[in-house]
Amino acid sequence: MRRRFAGLITTAALATMCYLIQIPVAGQEGTPAAKGKGKGKQRPSGPTPRLADGKVDLSGVWNTDRPFVVDIEGALPKGETLPLNDWGKNVMKSRRSQDDPEAQCLPTGVPRLAPYPMKYLQMPNLFVILFEGNIHSYRQIFLDHKEHPKDPNPTWYGDSIGHWDGDALAVDTVGFNDRTWFDFAGHPHTEQLHTIERFRRPDLGTIEYQVTIEDPGAYTKPFTLTGHFFLQVNAEIMEYICNENNVDVRHLNGFEPPTLTDGRGGANVP
Repeated sequence: MRRRFAGLITTAALATMCYLIQIPVAGQEGTPAAKGKGKGKQRPSGPTPRLADGKVDLSGVWNTDRPFVVDIEGALPKGETLPLNDWGKNVMKSRRSQDDPEAQCLPTGVPRLAPYPMKYLQMPNLFVILFEGNIHSYRQIFLDHKEHPKDPNPTWYGDSIGHWDGDALAVDTVGFNDRTWFDFAGHPHTEQLHTIERFRRPDLGTIEYQVTIEDPGAYTKPFTLTGHFFLQVNAEIMEYICNENNVDVRHLNGFEPPTLTDGRGGANVP
């Protein structure tokens, strides 16, 4: 049975630790980090599954790609760097790891991911991503919408419209707030963020992921990141509430959580 880490380790610190020492975190058995270590299974091979209407079936439980957890610069083509403008560079210099919204159990946004599995649900007019990590959140991609709201209310995951481009699901998203970080490294964005994602499943066990990011508020030009997600066979996401394990929150920004009691005046917090 998988167990969540509790103690004096925040979510972001755990993600970095797992990346640096190259061990598979819960739900990531079968990733490149797990191969050759006697843990987990190799990802399955086989043809791309399709639905009755001929569309590629993207559904399943998938694990995340490490650059989209720790540092998106690792998802750039070799030799390229992120085109931060002066504002973005100054923001990077000012950020502290303890200020990371993800470390405080807030949503990751797009394209950042938590180091836990995610589940894709595919329907004719809707594509849903269920995230195990952090706040057990979800993202909706509408396949029957033709345009975004004229004045969208800024949200953590934005307003997403998808369509099929051959065998790839293309997703256009706007309407983000500016509260998420792109990664643990602290790469910023503004409410001008616009992403275009492409999900392809070239075989049974792999999804090829590409995202083009445009944000003139923080970057001098658009840039494209690529990665891969791997199928988790006979797996299921589990309930994981980040706030329950983040007992070190009292050290973040001087916050002291309230003391709970057992109803008889006695403390009921470890």
